[in-house]
Amino acid sequence: MKNITVSVDEETYRQCRIKAAEAGTSVSALVREFLTKLNADRTREDAAASASLEEQRERARRMRQEVYDSMEARGSQFSASDRLPRDELYNRDALR
Repeated sequence: MKNITVSVDEETYRQCRIKAAEAGTSVSALVREFLTKLNADRTREDAAASASLEEQRERARRMRQEVYDSMEARGSQFSASDRLPRDELYNRDALR
């Protein structure tokens, strides 16, 4: 277990001692509980963010698969013969 030193103004320390006495504990225990909760919250947030990212990846994978399946069902096969001839592709007069 690590020890830390925290500096606070007199009034804050006094209020913390009162809270600790009301709770039947020490200021150090209150700080330890706060830091432990803070870390647990962060761990939960990190886990939730990771799960959300995984859900997004899975959704994208499913969408890609749906597109591929749809193309396959229609018999859409890519063929080089479906391409425009080079002359038509670079017909700049048509763009003017």
